[in-house]
Amino acid sequence: MPAATTLDWIVRRLHRIVLDQPFHPSALDRSKRKPPTMDTKCIQDIYDPQFVKGVFDRCSSRYRYWSQIASFGFVFLWRRQCVDRMPAMPSTEVTGLDVMAGTGEAWPYLLRRRENITSITAVDISSGMIRRAIERLHRSRIDKIKVIEADVLQNTLPAASADFVVCTFGLKTLSSAQQRLFAKELVRVLKRGGVLSLIEASDPKGWVLHGLYRFYLDRVLPLVEKFVLRGAQDFAMIGVYTRNFGDCRFMAQCLAEEGLDVEFKAFFFGCATGVVGRKP
Repeated sequence: MPAATTLDWIVRRLHRIVLDQPFHPSALDRSKRKPPTMDTKCIQDIYDPQFVKGVFDRCSSRYRYWSQIASFGFVFLWRRQCVDRMPAMPSTEVTGLDVMAGTGEAWPYLLRRRENITSITAVDISSGMIRRAIERLHRSRIDKIKVIEADVLQNTLPAASADFVVCTFGLKTLSSAQQRLFAKELVRVLKRGGVLSLIEASDPKGWVLHGLYRFYLDRVLPLVEKFVLRGAQDFAMIGVYTRNFGDCRFMAQCLAEEGLDVEFKAFFFGCATGVVGRKP
């Protein structure tokens, strides 16, 4: 099959998967596409909570499918590994938190693989992501899940109330200063003996294919997004956030400075990294 025909097929297929509607050639006509618009005030600080909320509110309807496509399905494996690497908890009934929970993709893994979990409180700043989590994915589990729309750095969660905390793919939207505040917040909400497991897409700088990885995130994904999503730029922020984030070493350092026993983890050559730990 000629290269041009192959590319056309890929674009059409992605368009149908993500938008659930047929592709029309006018989507590739630059003259008919409106240029993307961004709030010039918010763009000055991509870590501003309202900027982050706006990004994920706008892309919430397509986030689940696009993340699967963009990661070649690795997000499934990494979420499961995040849950599996979480330190052991008491065999009795436990409750905990999923912070920056997104569409709740970690909940099935938690409830299936940690049978002693009786309830999960999910916290996310994006109303769009929360709505998708409840409406499409987890109606059957709603009796075990309480959802709170809030900035995780400014919440009213009770102190020493959680037996565990998980966070899957939310850390990259925190600046270094915010990561320090997040570490303090985790220490505050965890019970003594409580455990945590965090995972984030990372920048594998020592990997032999690092250049190709960055090219894919920084050039290929934004280009496909322009063609498939008609000029939207929200998913392209993943590459920006990931480059700035680096990996979970700094987050592990922040947690250790707050007195937690932590261990840094790397997955698939460092394309994702994580932190597991326990509050003494």
